Amino acid sequence: MPKPEIIGSVRSTYTRVVCMVCEEKGIEYVLTEKPLGAPELKAIHPFGKMPVLRHGDVELFESKAIATYLDRVFPAPHVFPADPHHAALTEQWVSLVNTVMDRTLIRTYIFAYIVPMLSGDEPDRKAIEAVMPAVQAQLGVLDQAVAATGYLVGDAFTFADINLLPILHRVGQFPEGAKALAAASRLAAYYDRHAARPSFVRTMPPSGPPRRTTPN
Repeated sequence: MPKPEIIGSVRSTYTRVVCMVCEEKGIEYVLTEKPLGAPELKAIHPFGKMPVLRHGDVELFESKAIATYLDRVFPAPHVFPADPHHAALTEQWVSLVNTVMDRTLIRTYIFAYIVPMLSGDEPDRKAIEAVMPAVQAQLGVLDQAVAATGYLVGDAFTFADINLLPILHRVGQFPEGAKALAAASRLAAYYDRHAARPSFVRTMPPSGPPRRTTPN
């Protein structure tokens, strides 16, 4: 069986999610670093977004679809629960994080820092101040969710956790986010615990500010 090729950038939280799935399952894979809009991405994703997967004749886009495929094609350990209730809870948390929390935590808060940085400008302080109540509220929801077991679903590490951890990593890299995360003490403990997992450590993106890149 050929190695799965993941095309994207590990700086992307969703590319990192797919890489973490491979690491958790012990899948040998190839990460091909490409910027948004690269021809290799456009060849698979209709809008040139990342990540995309090429595995033999199989081509897929969207991180959850890729993760589902990898979990079904490759043997245990599995990151999607077999139990129907836990499987549904995993879907629930992935959906909430991807449709609501990513928009707040990454697309609004983090982007208020990194988009200006790409042009050498100062962070958008107005946007940061405006979004912080939502950031704090959403981290509070997650704090409550992990309080009982230290996992989002049941008492085991699932794709719901994998999908969240790269986002929390990004939030904690900036001062207001780090403060809000620390204030959500159970979520902070959850993050610290799972950040020690080999899958998280091996997929750590490079340090330093983002750089503007253009498709080849």
